[in-house]
Amino acid sequence: MSQATNIKLAVLIDGDNIPSAYVEEMMEEITKYGNPTIKRIYGDWTKPNLSKWKNMLLEHAITPIQQYAYTTGKNATDSAMIIDAMDILYSKKVDGFCIVSSDSDFTRLATRLREAGMQVIGIGEKKTPNPFIVACDKFIYIEILKRKSKEKETEDEKDTEKESFEKITNKELKLIADSIHDLSDDDGWAFLGDVGGLIQKKRPNFDPRNYGFQKLTPLIKSTGKFDIEQRDNHKVKYKLIYVRIKKKGQQLPS
Repeated sequence: MSQATNIKLAVLIDGDNIPSAYVEEMMEEITKYGNPTIKRIYGDWTKPNLSKWKNMLLEHAITPIQQYAYTTGKNATDSAMIIDAMDILYSKKVDGFCIVSSDSDFTRLATRLREAGMQVIGIGEKKTPNPFIVACDKFIYIEILKRKSKEKETEDEKDTEKESFEKITNKELKLIADSIHDLSDDDGWAFLGDVGGLIQKKRPNFDPRNYGFQKLTPLIKSTGKFDIEQRDNHKVKYKLIYVRIKKKGQQLPS
């Protein structure tokens, strides 16, 4: 799922739970994983808190689904999304789903869709509970998608943005090292593409952008813990990248 594919995706957005400011970057991100053939957003459109979404729906061809709150304190939007998701699943019109919400109520839905063989991508804020995150094949924090124009950034804004990145800890180093070890040949080398795929399976919300890197290769280089080697690929023009744990530090980070 690391490259754009032709799989058909159903994009279901919890309008009550996701800020409208991220819609452009979010839709661009989704196209990396497939073709969003169904795009729906759910909420009570009679309420003023969804007014900011209205101007963006036509621009991005997102269909608004009206869902009244029948009872105070109950989220009818969640139920409407879940019912539609199951209808879409049984229609067999898509190959995967993108559930945009920070609500753990969609954990069982994500699990059920994956049981049916669907690819499930989750997008939500960093406050998203872990059960929903691990129920997805991949989970993307919406905060990393919001780009700022370089011309409009002040030095203070740049410093603030840098500080917002997570630090690479021993937990991440061990995740990378364990994945390399699981896939390595007799000389300790593992194909980076396979390593990235295994890391994603182990931790769906792992994303180099969370740490300030656009790709996995520069993130791994920055740690100084791993060797990287480029090898010629006779089938295609680009080189293949292999990684291994540095010989001086064969012991996995603890």
